[in-house]
Amino acid sequence: MKKFQILVVEDDAPVRNLITTTLRAHDYRFITSGTGEGAVMEVASHNPDIILLDLGLPDIVEVIRRVRSWSNVPIIVISARAEDNDKIDALDAGADDYLTKPFSVEELLARLRVTQRRLALIQNVSNEQ
Repeated sequence: MKKFQILVVEDDAPVRNLITTTLRAHDYRFITSGTGEGAVMEVASHNPDIILLDLGLPDIVEVIRRVRSWSNVPIIVISARAEDNDKIDALDAGADDYLTKPFSVEELLARLRVTQRRLALIQNVSNEQ
């Protein structure tokens, strides 16, 4: 399976390091941003295949809406928040999935594989038309 480029948007250095170390160990390409505004710029300039987005950053729902205004890139929200409303707001704004902190490396990789399968299926359907 093709290793997609992943944008990791996380301001917590230990969590960002866990994610990027995991991605590196599994031969994923990645770029990082510590802010929502930086994430929007990275999406516009690098066109990643998947975004891992920390819900704890300010204005993240607005970031999701801005990205959705021109891109269908899959967005997996990473959330330490226990409130359903925050997760629901992110999903309603256009996020595709969410992962609750703390999470296992295995769950992160599984969610990436699921997203990759969906992208491959969409690409195959597009190529057949």
